[in-house]
Amino acid sequence: MKVLLIGASRGIGLEFVRQYRAEAHAVTATARDEAGLARLLGLGAAAIALDVADAASSAGLASAIDGATFDVAVFCAGVYGPRSQALESPTQAEFDAVMHANVLGAMRVIPQLDGALARGAKLAVISSRMGSIASRSASSGWLYRASKAALNSVLKDASLVLAGRAVCVALHPGWVRTDMGGAGAALEVAASVADMRETLARLGAADNGRFLNHDGSAIEW
Repeated sequence: MKVLLIGASRGIGLEFVRQYRAEAHAVTATARDEAGLARLLGLGAAAIALDVADAASSAGLASAIDGATFDVAVFCAGVYGPRSQALESPTQAEFDAVMHANVLGAMRVIPQLDGALARGAKLAVISSRMGSIASRSASSGWLYRASKAALNSVLKDASLVLAGRAVCVALHPGWVRTDMGGAGAALEVAASVADMRETLARLGAADNGRFLNHDGSAIEW
């Protein structure tokens, strides 16, 4: 199986690389800096330098993967931003950093995968339950929440265009012990990624355009 992982220098993305490579799958993965690229190469992945928040860098992805086809593609790139409550306005710089990485990055990358997905491929974005509007009961991290709600919209639109060719889903990884999730998070990164890999493996055409928990259960938009 051929796998593409966008934003895999650490955390959830790097664990996806580690687990897929442990099963000898062919993995292509991206990172922003030399240290991240070295980690990917050390795991046996093909490494591509890519910063999804940079237009010129993102534009080079299509040529970097030219001719390749992938059975699984996961957009893992993302940042949290300020840990502010609703009605605490972010600065312009904070807004741009979060929205460019979490939303614009996906809107730059996903179109370049149109011709690189094998028939029946699985395309996922790492979203968050915090982006759900229907189930929302708190306002912490409201810029992050807004970005993940927007990312969900991007994924839903992609699922409409790619219907019949790929199965597209938004995945909530759980509250994971990573640099972003913090040491007090409930779920080890290895367990989260193992769940998401299993969920991806069992996706069918009827799942296209869904918002799913790491264990495959449905989340309301």
